[in-house]
Amino acid sequence: MDNQQLRAEADAILAELVGAPAGSARLREDQWQAVAALVEERRRALVVQRTGWGKSAVYFVATALLRRRGAGPTVIVSPLLALMRNQVEAAERAGIRARTINSANPEEWGAIHEEIERGETDVLLVSPERLNSVDFREQALPKLAATTGLLVVDEAHCISDWGHDFRPDYRRLRSMLAELPPGVPVLATTATANARVTADVAEQLGTGAGEALVLRGPLERESLRLGVVRLPDAAHRLAWLAAHLDELPGSGIVYALTVAAAEEATAFLRQRGFRVASYTGRTENADRLQAESDLLENRVKALVATSALGMGFDKPDLGFVVHLGSPSSPIAYYQQVGRAGRGVEHADVLLLPGREDEAIWRYFADTAFPPETQVRQTLSALADAGRPLSVPALEAAVDLRRTRLETMLKVLDVDGAVKRVKGGWISTGEPWAYDAERYAWVARQRAAEQQAMRDYVSTTGCRMEFLRRQLDDEGAAPCGRCDTCAGAWADPSVPEEALAGAAKDLDRPGVDVEPRRMWPTGMAALGIDLKGRIAAGEQCSPGRALGRLSDIGWGNRLRPLLAENAPDAPVGDDVLRAVVTVLADWARSPGGWAPGAPDAGARPVGVVAVPSLSRPRLVGSLAEGIAAVGRLPYLGSLTYTGPDGAHTARRSNSAQRLRALSGAFAVSGELTAALKASPGPVLLVDDYTDSGWTLAVAARVLRQAGCRQVLPLVLAVAG
Repeated sequence: MDNQQLRAEADAILAELVGAPAGSARLREDQWQAVAALVEERRRALVVQRTGWGKSAVYFVATALLRRRGAGPTVIVSPLLALMRNQVEAAERAGIRARTINSANPEEWGAIHEEIERGETDVLLVSPERLNSVDFREQALPKLAATTGLLVVDEAHCISDWGHDFRPDYRRLRSMLAELPPGVPVLATTATANARVTADVAEQLGTGAGEALVLRGPLERESLRLGVVRLPDAAHRLAWLAAHLDELPGSGIVYALTVAAAEEATAFLRQRGFRVASYTGRTENADRLQAESDLLENRVKALVATSALGMGFDKPDLGFVVHLGSPSSPIAYYQQVGRAGRGVEHADVLLLPGREDEAIWRYFADTAFPPETQVRQTLSALADAGRPLSVPALEAAVDLRRTRLETMLKVLDVDGAVKRVKGGWISTGEPWAYDAERYAWVARQRAAEQQAMRDYVSTTGCRMEFLRRQLDDEGAAPCGRCDTCAGAWADPSVPEEALAGAAKDLDRPGVDVEPRRMWPTGMAALGIDLKGRIAAGEQCSPGRALGRLSDIGWGNRLRPLLAENAPDAPVGDDVLRAVVTVLADWARSPGGWAPGAPDAGARPVGVVAVPSLSRPRLVGSLAEGIAAVGRLPYLGSLTYTGPDGAHTARRSNSAQRLRALSGAFAVSGELTAALKASPGPVLLVDDYTDSGWTLAVAARVLRQAGCRQVLPLVLAVAG
């Protein structure tokens, strides 16, 4: 078949894919160039093109052409569940049978593998996490590699640790690439890769400059009108949104930096009569599906989302994207706003930066590759064990939080130093070098991205040109549409009534504090005889906090108060009044102690403080203030008997945190006598809870001293 016939066949498939009449659709030249390279030349190609360019059209058209010529199924590795669902539906329109294997459908995996073996599946979409599954790697992956007709790596910037969204699971594609039979084409696609990331991805895919076809197009988005609205605080931003949401075109996405902020904004907008839905990492899968469907069908004005929605939502007529707070990277920002205006002439993009943004960046910045000492500790622990160790077991040997430890292990696995097997992780014994220069560069890159995001907010130049230059787009030029090119177009006014409503909503205090129920794994290795379920007679009860450090209401006020460098001072009257409100609401809630509360329990008989080494005045005044307002005796503080600073350390994993706290608290004779004299529940007061282990250990010693129930009350919870 000559080139013209292949082109005609490709265009016919495209028409089916987009639902157009035969002969009315035609691949753009750069799309056709990619398809021809994959189908005719069986090459490896890296496509860096803006969102909406039509990358999925390339691999679906190539899939149909290759399948007609006897090739095996296409395997698409994508991190995006929302995009997977969109693409399965799009493929069906062109008669392409697509299935997906991801964390949301484990009950279907067996049937899908059988369909693949029978040749009934044209496209298999796989989440990168599957590549980290031992069973998948050992059983399914070799078969896929042997039969794959086309491998597609979607969102390929995730491969590179120079990029803004590095995902170690993606690095496993090296193994699959090495196992592909000769002549199997590979397509890597992304909309957000600068020159350094492009080169790194090409290298990791094994596509050297002389072998790969690199198609890099301009990243201009002519439909987008960018703007920034700077407002004094979170209440003004929520009020602005309520006042102007209906003025924004069509339906869209409102991004928030944290789950708590997204939930707060959703609740407020619903109270104001807007049809909106929340979409975060805590949203159940069924609710995610419903939210996606509601936005696709314009049954809601907006999804209020975190980056969980991210780059994978495909709605061509999305009319706006608003950010309540700045992401920490202009590249990530470009990617998120790129969801808008794909199939419409005009879409509005607005950033509403907040003073709390940088504090939130810092909170979520604990993702850098660990220091060499901790990496070596991990390798030594695995080598010495002589058996597979689970991540919880490793936490007893290495003071890293679980998510950071898991990420490190995945990188070491790709580097060949460790291996994931059934039962956990083992050391391979292979030599491994700590690339300090690379890790330091990546950390500097993250800092540079944050500075660039500050510069984006304050720039007097073209905003679209700014974002394109961040992606090394050589054709970047003023857009003529943004608020710096054409003048401010978004009305910054905030009606007093809306502002009052937002302020009242954000001022509403009270968050549940869930107690620890199980001891961490592996404590015996640390010389501590605690395992399994915490005994019922030693448990802490559910408690309350004034707010979350990640929310935009009380969180904004509590973060400065609880910052590591904040001065220790008595609690302010406004904070104490809010805590008293939390206490009163708690008393009236089910299981509370107020008369008439459902399933009412016993009223607290006193207040006990957790001894604070960093904020003794704050915690002491809070405990005494609660006692005075509640007309309860202040029974004093627990006695701290541990080493200096041990129980104030934060961001440790559970095993290490518990080791630092084990034996750190004691109940004085005076306090023991007070507890025996007035048996009943006590309020246990502290400033902050992160892991929950300080409260758990303090409650245990109180209950061992005869306290019947321990009710924790803190200013803030993390997350």
